[in-house]
Amino acid sequence: MAFIDVAGFVSDMKSHAIDHGFHVHDERHFVETYSLRQLWEVDLHPEEACDGPIDLHLSLEVDPRALLGFEDEMGKLEDPSDEPPQGFEFPLLFTWTLPPLTSRPDLLVLATDLAGVGGTDLPLEVSAIDSTASVIDAPEHRLSIVARLSVSLADVYANDDSSFCGVLEKCSEVSLFLLEIAPSWMSES
Repeated sequence: MAFIDVAGFVSDMKSHAIDHGFHVHDERHFVETYSLRQLWEVDLHPEEACDGPIDLHLSLEVDPRALLGFEDEMGKLEDPSDEPPQGFEFPLLFTWTLPPLTSRPDLLVLATDLAGVGGTDLPLEVSAIDSTASVIDAPEHRLSIVARLSVSLADVYANDDSSFCGVLEKCSEVSLFLLEIAPSWMSES
């Protein structure tokens, strides 16, 4: 008997994202046949950014060992209403991307500003990459912001999405913050 409906959880995540002002554009589901590891990806962006430049990529990695371990522990419970076992989690990543930038933001200042927006509920990593396609091309500056969280299988089992709503609120705040300051990095001046 399956205790966790991962497809249903991803569907609920998409529904919550829509409720929090995001447009969902695409969903992908990958299964590695050897290990049965799964990856669910959802592409979305804030309603205010339909014309760009911000995209948000959500990915949930399903580790079969964590899922099977949780299922084994749930099977050992005498009463189905007992507290579900703790300590089983799936990694959840939110990745914001922007098109190539014409001017570089100060990464330390940006990381500090984003820490104030995301707070402790949504710790954010800021990185930038300069790449050159060929020796005669100008380098492209790309910015990436990532939030790494964990989804407790006990919360998924109990259908407790209250913490996920808070995370989506913070994601919306980060997206709107980036939407406000990103044009200055893409202008030609």
